Amino acid sequence: MPAFSFSVVHLSSLSKISTKLQCRFIYARHFETQVPFSKTHYRKLTNHDSQLLHYLSKYRLQDARNMLDELSHRDQHGRIVHWTSLLSKYSKNGFVDEARALFDMMPERNVVTYNAMLSGYVQNGRLSEAWRFFEVMPERNVVSWTSMLCGLADAGRIDEGRRLFEEMPERNVVSWNSMVVGLIRNGNLEEARMIFEQMPDKNVVSWNAMIAGYAECCRMEEAKVLFDEMEERNVVTWTTMIAGYCRVGSVEEGYCLFRIMPERNVVSWTAMIGGFTWNGFYKEALLLFREMRGCFDLKPNEETFVSLAYACSGMRFPRLGMQLHAQLIINSWDYNDYDGRLSRSLLHMYSMFGMMDFAHYIFSKNPNKCIVQSYNSLINGYIRIGLLEKAQNLFDVVPVRDKISWTSMINGYLSFGQVSKACHLFYNMPERDAVAWTAMISGHVQNELFAEATFLFSEMRAQGVSPLNSTYSTLLGATGALSHLDQGRQFHCMLMKTLYEFDLILENSLISMYAKCGEIEDAYCIFSNMIYRDSISWNSMIMGFSHHGLANESLTIFEDMLRSGNPPNSVTFLGVLSACSHAGLVNRGWDLFSAMSDAYAIQPGLEHYICMINLLGRAGKVKEAEELVLRLPLEPDYAIWGSLLGICGFHETNAETARRAAKCILELDPLNAPAHVVLCNIHAANGRHVEETMLRKEMKLKGVRKAPGCSWIMLKGKAHVFLSGNKLHSQVDDMLSLLYVTVGES
Repeated sequence: MPAFSFSVVHLSSLSKISTKLQCRFIYARHFETQVPFSKTHYRKLTNHDSQLLHYLSKYRLQDARNMLDELSHRDQHGRIVHWTSLLSKYSKNGFVDEARALFDMMPERNVVTYNAMLSGYVQNGRLSEAWRFFEVMPERNVVSWTSMLCGLADAGRIDEGRRLFEEMPERNVVSWNSMVVGLIRNGNLEEARMIFEQMPDKNVVSWNAMIAGYAECCRMEEAKVLFDEMEERNVVTWTTMIAGYCRVGSVEEGYCLFRIMPERNVVSWTAMIGGFTWNGFYKEALLLFREMRGCFDLKPNEETFVSLAYACSGMRFPRLGMQLHAQLIINSWDYNDYDGRLSRSLLHMYSMFGMMDFAHYIFSKNPNKCIVQSYNSLINGYIRIGLLEKAQNLFDVVPVRDKISWTSMINGYLSFGQVSKACHLFYNMPERDAVAWTAMISGHVQNELFAEATFLFSEMRAQGVSPLNSTYSTLLGATGALSHLDQGRQFHCMLMKTLYEFDLILENSLISMYAKCGEIEDAYCIFSNMIYRDSISWNSMIMGFSHHGLANESLTIFEDMLRSGNPPNSVTFLGVLSACSHAGLVNRGWDLFSAMSDAYAIQPGLEHYICMINLLGRAGKVKEAEELVLRLPLEPDYAIWGSLLGICGFHETNAETARRAAKCILELDPLNAPAHVVLCNIHAANGRHVEETMLRKEMKLKGVRKAPGCSWIMLKGKAHVFLSGNKLHSQVDDMLSLLYVTVGES
């Protein structure tokens, strides 16, 4: 799954929800800039209120005063309540200057009026004005002090907030909660816990705030202790714990809490759906959404659909993703995309599907909501469908490129073999991080430029960039493919010096590398010391023993795997069938082959049938192997017939089977050189020289030539490749001279 921020449920905001209910002015959402005067905001006001607001905005204060006098047929208290209500309404809609004009013309005011004006300044981020207003207030109560405290804490001025808290003449539970939340939001979790413990009275909001603080910092053990101590929990408490567990990757624990929580709301469902999605459990996320819609009358929110869009892209379900988008449009839910995250999730989804027309439509429809993440999604989408030129054109117009933009383009060029263009981008990249270096190294390995990949690794370290675990995994895979043991050992030593503990992927890479380099004992030593093993660990060891002809050891590991509760897969059976083939264990091979489908519901693939053909052939059961081929549930390809042809050997008894297999191969691939060569050798071995001569002439007429044998050697970090009959190497004369001398001496 792409690196997304875990924003399905912002944990600290959960604790604020209940606090808002207790203090009307404290936890209101802050406006970063003043909301413009528009018709949209007028709709939230009555006709009289809108007219009054118009007078105030135009500084027609006398008209405003006359209108208020006409509307106010109340006693003194009633007028104050009415005017204060208007002031609060204007402030909440962002019309702070108009609210202040109304405040100034009020003939009577009380502490609630002052608090409403103070809250307006705080809510709209005008803290300097709020502070000046606070200092000249004729009367302050606990709401005044708490409102100012929240403003300072939200602005990051926590030291001033702390001093204000200490100076407060009186505090209530909301004041204490505000201090705790302010400290948490400013990264002072330990101090927040001290304040929490000093509280004379705690309510559910107090506990929720502290739990959310621990969950935000991924300290779920401490959060769980508080959760267990709570006498009264609400839906926010449970949802905070669920989101916290999902945040640290403990999805199963989060799901267990979700199942036993007494009540759920849309935020709870969304937290769990998001938890599944961001941890890669896409199927579970989609199934949970279906349960939510099927059994509960809950309307999904924007965050729900953000998670679902990523789940659809993760599952590669284009139709389901399009249905999801259609539901958004039909129900007008796409209009709730106030911050653009929903648009970006849909853009990412369509880019993952390679449906770039849809992705570009969303991109063009919401230009103001497009950030560098949007451009990166489009770039990766075009690369995914092979349109590198379009990706490059988009890359060229990105307003601000980040590291992902550069690395995506580099990966794109490398994946299509355009190494020089990738190198040009890489060395022009303003800041190269470990991910970019690893992408370059991996790309060179994929393009079989092993020496260049090793040089890049050395350059990476020389520039002080610490390699990632994936960097080492890539290099270990390359050394294993080349059977370059010395280089592999060097990488292993570097790992031992720089890493305190290995992760699972690294250990698996080491097992595979040592097994491919012929050091099966070293591979088994690493395997034996592993704390946790996955199917790749088991399969690597089974394959390693099998390729070394150690059938009994391979089968023993297979039995251990079954006892560990780790289910085998198709690769596992490929390893054990290969082991049986090397050892000639026909009956055991048949048992395992049958168990694949009967016991484990794994359908054999072509590679499994080829293993069985080799197993039977090595045991001399060529006729039985041919019968197996003829009974295949799928159409045999040239690989199947090639395996059958290969086991026929040079015995006259198998000549007819060989001819039939070769005929089938040549029908599928008339220019198949190995089939011609094997058939020629079989004719020669059985004295059929006429047929052999005719076949060789036919090969010349068709231009059929066997690919030359290939070998290589690593010397000073460079791979030297040799082809049979090829004399193009720069030192070929020296090597031939050395060979002649050696042969002469022998």
